[in-house]
Amino acid sequence: METKKVIAIITGTISVLLAIAYLILVQILDFRGEMLPAPILDEISYYLNTIYFS
Repeated sequence: METKKVIAIITGTISVLLAIAYLILVQILDFRGEMLPAPILDEISYYLNTIYFS
């Protein structure tokens, strides 16, 4: 019974540490600022124009 308790404590500790690491990672990534969308349509239209109208 004692080993099951130790394993549960170790697993819970690992779970909490992973959760804290995830939150820190999200905060660091969020701190970088607002994400700007990529100009996908402009790039695709330029690529298609160079292929078909060259």
